[in-house]
Amino acid sequence: MPYIPHTDNDRREMLATIGVQTIDELFREIPENLRVAPGSLDLPPALDEPKLFSHLWEISKKNVNMADVTCFLGAGIYDRYIPATVGAVISRGEFLTAYTPYQPEASQGYLQAIYEFQTMVAELYGMDLSNASMYDGSTSMAEAAIMATSIKRRERVGVSEAVHPHYRQVLNTYCWSMGIDVVTLPATESGATDYTGADGCACVIVQYPNFFGTIEDLKSTRAAADEHDALMIVVADPVACALLKSPGSFGADIVVGEGQPMGVAMGLGGPMVGLFATKKSLIRQIPGRIVGKTKETHGDRPGFVMTLRTREQDIRREKATSNICTNEALMALASTVYMIALGKNGMRQVAETSVRNTQYAIAQLIAAGAKLKFAHKVFDEFVLELPKDPTMVRDALLEKGILAGLPLGPYYEGLDNCLLVAVTEMRTMEQIDQFAACLKEVLA
Repeated sequence: MPYIPHTDNDRREMLATIGVQTIDELFREIPENLRVAPGSLDLPPALDEPKLFSHLWEISKKNVNMADVTCFLGAGIYDRYIPATVGAVISRGEFLTAYTPYQPEASQGYLQAIYEFQTMVAELYGMDLSNASMYDGSTSMAEAAIMATSIKRRERVGVSEAVHPHYRQVLNTYCWSMGIDVVTLPATESGATDYTGADGCACVIVQYPNFFGTIEDLKSTRAAADEHDALMIVVADPVACALLKSPGSFGADIVVGEGQPMGVAMGLGGPMVGLFATKKSLIRQIPGRIVGKTKETHGDRPGFVMTLRTREQDIRREKATSNICTNEALMALASTVYMIALGKNGMRQVAETSVRNTQYAIAQLIAAGAKLKFAHKVFDEFVLELPKDPTMVRDALLEKGILAGLPLGPYYEGLDNCLLVAVTEMRTMEQIDQFAACLKEVLA
């Protein structure tokens, strides 16, 4: 975006338009003692445009450029191939500038895109319906948990320790503000979940595959949910669901997830797109919105309408299920174009290639001196136990052009020597061999 500062005359015209004379008048509601006095901030001198861009370029060099390294880092954001059609569609002006439609039926193209997105997410997860307008996977999970407490009228939720740590942090923040207790269900030595502490919980939350890459037994999850009269919530990887049995086929009540692996660039951690699917019987309880398909009153032309809007901006506050507002429509469109471009068979091929690459990587890295921490079946992520400090190993491998993975010590007690490694369809045998050779050298 061009760097175009406002002139003094620009500022005077804007202030006059809104009926004030100074910028300070805009902050008159803030007590004087809470305002920063003019000139009190120790800021460096302003830079002209060339120097500013030079300064920002120097800052950008501190980041690791994915074009310069081979990425084996996952942990929620994955290096997957994005077809050229995705960028071609979402960069069109009519999509790039689209925002939440306040007169939705006038935005037929926008509504159709959301409708197609919902349809494919619901099919992928094996659920009756999907909504739109979730921020990311973590907030989708938190919204699902709050939805469960409303349905079951309990102030307690159970979440597996093997769910992404950042997701659980977001869940704690949401639930803390609403007075809901969060119970952590421990991960066993095999990397799966122990449900014995779920008594009195409105829901049981598991990840599929979980944070360690382990494919959870969702039959056990369904049985545990039934035993405790709780809802079954699954945080599911959509790419994995192109190959594995869908959460819906196991009887999941709510399925949420992160759509980033489907056509959304890693982009320094965002933006992302939250997925949220559920059973038809729970439709009135969901956050966000649903777009439906109908026909014109006069004629047979199809039309798309905003069928359900449950946010507090659209209905009475006491009847709202959530305050979710801004729509991640552009990212949802990217995922929609991705799913259309690949189709059912293409997505399955992506998942199968990831599995083959993962199994090859496990064999090569074990031969290089690492151990596999958990024996369960995995999808495209796994935990290695190393004879040296994983942070040191990661940093040494980064110097060799390999982004090795995530050290788990800061997140899990007892996993101080463990490294979480992701292998997607993007990795080649040559890259995996190089990773193994460099790891062997570093460990030696």
